[in-house]
Amino acid sequence: MFVQFDFPDQDRNRLVYVRAVDPAELPAEIQDQLDGDGPVYGIHDAEGECIALARDRQMAFALARTNEMSPVSVH
Repeated sequence: MFVQFDFPDQDRNRLVYVRAVDPAELPAEIQDQLDGDGPVYGIHDAEGECIALARDRQMAFALARTNEMSPVSVH
């Protein structure tokens, strides 16, 4: 069954997406702060804007939840 539901904007803004980000795609000043060549995980809002970075996936999810956001993984 399909039932349309309009989520309030406040709930929609709490959903964030976590995905691996290639450090080479980041600005130079951020790259300078990274140690190692491993992936960095970005936390992205509904519009796709990266709002935070974390060293690993688990930390990205914890960071989002700590800030009352609902993280989902993007492959």
